[in-house]
Amino acid sequence: MSDFQIPNGPERIVCLTEEPTEILYTLGESDRIVGISAYTKRPPEAKQDKPVVSAFVGGSVKKIKALEPDLIIGFSDVQAELAGKLIKAGLPVLIFNQRTIQEIFEVIVSIGNLVGQKTAARYLVASYIERIATIRARAAKLPRRPKVYFEEWHEPMISAIRWVSELITIAGGDDIFSHLSSGRASKERFVSTHDVATAQPDIYLASWCGKPFDRQEALKRFEGHSFPALEKDMIVEVPSHIILQPGPASLTAGLDFLEATIQRWAKTI
Repeated sequence: MSDFQIPNGPERIVCLTEEPTEILYTLGESDRIVGISAYTKRPPEAKQDKPVVSAFVGGSVKKIKALEPDLIIGFSDVQAELAGKLIKAGLPVLIFNQRTIQEIFEVIVSIGNLVGQKTAARYLVASYIERIATIRARAAKLPRRPKVYFEEWHEPMISAIRWVSELITIAGGDDIFSHLSSGRASKERFVSTHDVATAQPDIYLASWCGKPFDRQEALKRFEGHSFPALEKDMIVEVPSHIILQPGPASLTAGLDFLEATIQRWAKTI
C-alpha cells in the first residue's frame, strides 16, 4: 500500500486580498478559505463567515500561522514584505501580480486549477468575455466617446492602472492617460492638475484607494482651471472596492458603473 496520495488541492487557504476570496466563492469553493483581508467587501458574507487576518500591506503572521494554511494567496509587489515574513515562517505563499484584464482571467483560471475547478473557471472567464463584448457593442452606439480622467489617488495625483484604463475603453470612454496605464509602479502614473486640464476630460472619475473622495478638495485643487468635466459637473466617485480590485468585482460591478456613468454623460451632449 502506497504512503502517498493524489492531492486534491489546498484545503486551508488564506486570502490576503479580496480577489481570490471572491473567485473562490464564485467557484463554489468558499469552504477552503480560512482567513481573509480586512478590506474584503465582496461577497458580503465573507466577513461574516471568515476571520480577518490581514490588512493590505501588513498582517499577523502569528494569526495566519495559527490557521495552519496549506496555501496563502496575495497580490502584487506591495505585499512583498508580508509575503517574505510568511515564507520565513515556513508557510506556502502564492503572489499574483495581475495588471490587465487578460491577466485577471489568467488568475481566475489558475485559482480554478488549484482547487479542481478548471472547467468552472474557464466558463466563468467565458461569461466575462461575453459580457464585455455586449458592453462594447452598446458603447459603439454612443454619439461620441468621452475623454475620461480617472484618479486613483490625490496627493500625489495618480491616474488609472492598466485594467481600469482597459475597462474605461470597453465602457465607451477614452482614458486621457492611457499611455501611462501600463506603468506597474504608481510613480509611473503621476500626473498634475495642468496635465489634466490640458487634456480637457469630459468625465472626471475618482476612486481613492481606501479613502472617500473629497469633492471640495478636488474642486479647490483645480481652481483656475477649466475643462468640460468641471463645467458640466461630471465629477463622479467610483467605489474603490468595485474598481481597484483586479478580480470579478472590476469585471462586473466596476464595468457596469463605468458604462452607466458614460451613458449618463451621453445624455448631456
